[in-house]
Amino acid sequence: MSGIDCCLVAVEPGIGLSEGRTPDVIGLRSVSFLEDAMSSRTVFLSRLIGLYCILVAISMMLNKRFVVATITALLNDSPLVFVLGILTLVAGLAMVLAHNVWSGTTAAVVVTIVCWITLIKGLLFLFLRPEVEADLILNKLHYQQYFYIFMAVSLLIGIYLTYDGFAARSHS
Repeated sequence: MSGIDCCLVAVEPGIGLSEGRTPDVIGLRSVSFLEDAMSSRTVFLSRLIGLYCILVAISMMLNKRFVVATITALLNDSPLVFVLGILTLVAGLAMVLAHNVWSGTTAAVVVTIVCWITLIKGLLFLFLRPEVEADLILNKLHYQQYFYIFMAVSLLIGIYLTYDGFAARSHS
C-alpha cells in the first residue's frame, strides 16, 4: 500500500445518526492522497496532450511537404537527433513518473499509453543509430505515404483527450 492508508466509513446522504444508530460501513479500501492528485493530473495531461495533438496535427497536415522535408532533414542530423532524444526522454520520464495509471477511466489509460510512447521514443532516439531511425520512420513506417493517416490518428487522440479533459470534473 502506498500513501496514507485509512478506512472509509460512509453514511447514506440525508440520514443523520440518531440514538443507537451506527454508520453503515460501505467499504474499506486503501486511500492514498495521491489518488486525488492523479485524477487532477489525468485531467491536466488530457487537456495538455489533447490540445498539443490537435494543434500539431492540423499544422502538420496543412504543411505536409514542408513537414516531410523537415523530418527527413532532422533524422539525418545526428547531433539534432541526440538533443531531440534527450528532450523527449525527459518529457516521457516526467509524464510516466507523474502519471502511470493503468486502470480507471479510458482517458487515464490513453494518457498513460501516450506517456510511455513518449518515453520509448526518447530512448529510441538516444540508442538507435540515426540511419536506423531514418530507415524505420521514413521507409519501414512509410511516413510520407501514410502521413495523413498518422496525422488523423494523432488528431483523433487529441480530440478525444481534449474533450474528456475539459468535460471532466477534477478532484483537487
